[in-house]
Amino acid sequence: MEKTALDAILQLRHELHHHPELSLQEKWTKKHLMEFIQGHTDFEVVDRGAWFYAVKYAEKSADSPIAFRADFDALPIREASGVPYASACDGKSHACGHDGHSAALCGLAMELSHKPLQRDVYLIFQYGEEIGAGGKVCAQLIPEKGISEVYAFHNLSGYPQGAIVIREGLTQPASKGLTIRLEGRTSHASDPEQGNNPSLAIAELVVELHDLLRQPHEGMVLGTVVNIEVGTKDFGVSAGSGELSMTLRAEQEKELEELEQALRDKAAEFSKEYGLKASFTISDPFPETRNNHECLEKVRRAAASLGNTVIEMQDLWRASEDFGCYTKQCPGAIFYLGNGEDYAPLHTSRYDFNDRNVSRAVDMFLEILKKPALPNP
Repeated sequence: MEKTALDAILQLRHELHHHPELSLQEKWTKKHLMEFIQGHTDFEVVDRGAWFYAVKYAEKSADSPIAFRADFDALPIREASGVPYASACDGKSHACGHDGHSAALCGLAMELSHKPLQRDVYLIFQYGEEIGAGGKVCAQLIPEKGISEVYAFHNLSGYPQGAIVIREGLTQPASKGLTIRLEGRTSHASDPEQGNNPSLAIAELVVELHDLLRQPHEGMVLGTVVNIEVGTKDFGVSAGSGELSMTLRAEQEKELEELEQALRDKAAEFSKEYGLKASFTISDPFPETRNNHECLEKVRRAAASLGNTVIEMQDLWRASEDFGCYTKQCPGAIFYLGNGEDYAPLHTSRYDFNDRNVSRAVDMFLEILKKPALPNP
């Protein structure tokens, strides 16, 4: 990128970083991004409520449209990075780098402005990625506009700065939050037998989760207890209600569903045994994210054209990503940009997107766009 364009994109990135907004609350962020594209590019901006897309049409094209996606929500993490543009919103920060993702997509729009295109280009700016809310909604643009390929990137610490990190096939697992609430009946703490205390059932469910994880599975299956609440700290009262919240992950969505169902069945069994009523809540659902082979080859060739180091990821990245919603609609690929081997990890208070990766991401998208389109389905 030319220095003036890069300076504008980095300023935008810092402004986004300074004003983080949580999932489903990204009003300022969305407006700021829309105004930037309208003021700096010739892309058409289309408002879709909680999200938007920008599009530039080719004058003549035999190829179907291509899309690039970025997310723009932040996390409920208090920042301690020490950068001058650190979060102005206490308890919120762009600790996952979505400010950098969106800034890079704006950079792509700047690079493509006032230039002829060989095919229509859609830039999707997505809300609510951190809670698995936005991908399913925004991905409906794929069939709506006949988009045949979709690409995205994510920044990732622990790899050399600027390296292109990729994985064939499954690259991030499916996951969901499962909360099991058990309702019983309180009693005096001196007469616990007069009530229905859910604590033993919850304890047995935790043990059951670990037993289920030890069973053989086709792929990685993981369950993490994130919260347990039982009763209150009133020492004269035997608890009458409680909750167990878990994050369930699996390489294969079918094994995730099997794990969830087994836990539901056990909760029903324990509820009957202890005189409780069970209810269930699902939070933050994410699909499998699988890279299409042909699309990933385009990423490889793009990296080679730019002389970038390519690292093949041996094990999947166990964090979930709702880009899988898009690849269920059409072929696509997500790649990762190394922040540095000793760079602050994602989702920590010290994290700040590595500015040196903004132009690297833009260049990768431009090179992908130059590669021949996949055959129309």
